[in-house]
Amino acid sequence: MVEARQAEPDDMTPIAGALARAFHDDPAMTWLFGEKDGPRLRKLRRFMGSEARRHHRHGGLVLTADGHPGAALWDPPGKWRTTWPEIARSAPVMLTTIGRRIPKALRGLDLMDKAHPRVPHWYLAVLGTDPPQQGKGVGAAMIDPVITRCDTEGLGAYLESSKPGNVPYYERFGFRVTGQIDLPEGPPLWPMWRDPR
Repeated sequence: MVEARQAEPDDMTPIAGALARAFHDDPAMTWLFGEKDGPRLRKLRRFMGSEARRHHRHGGLVLTADGHPGAALWDPPGKWRTTWPEIARSAPVMLTTIGRRIPKALRGLDLMDKAHPRVPHWYLAVLGTDPPQQGKGVGAAMIDPVITRCDTEGLGAYLESSKPGNVPYYERFGFRVTGQIDLPEGPPLWPMWRDPR
C-alpha cells in the first residue's frame, strides 16, 4: 500500500529523478526538450527538480511516498498561474534545459493559460510514477487525498493530459476531457476537469 505524504526539501532530488524517468517518453516533454536520446534525461531531471522546488516554495502540495516511487505537484485554488517573477527565477534552468525552444514554450504556456478554468479548483500540474513502480497504485495515492479534499470542500480539480493513453486513467478518478490544446508545432494536450462529488 502506497501512502502519499507531503515532500520535504530533502525529497526534491529523488523526486526530480523519478519524474524525469516518468516523463522521458512523454510527447509534450519531447516537444519541449527535443528528442529523447542524448542529454534529455539530465535536462528533465534538472527541470523537474526546479518545478518541484517552485511548487514547494509557493505553497503548492508536493506529494511523494517513502522510497520516492513517484510524485504529484498540486496547486491550491488561486495559485496555479506561473508568475513572471517565478519565470525569471527559473530562467537559468530554462536556458540550460529548453534553450532555443523557450519562445515556443512560452507560446505553449500562453495557450494553456487561456484554456485554464478560472473558477476555484485544485490543479494537478504534474503527476508521474517511476516506470518500475507503475501499476502499483502510486498515481492513485497521489490523486486520492486531493480529490477527497475537493469533494469535502466542494471544489473542482483540473489537469492537462499529455498522452492520449492517460485519459482513461484520469477518467477513473472522475476527470472528463473538456477540449484540446494544440502546442505550437507540437502535440496536443487534453484539458480535463473533475466536478466535486
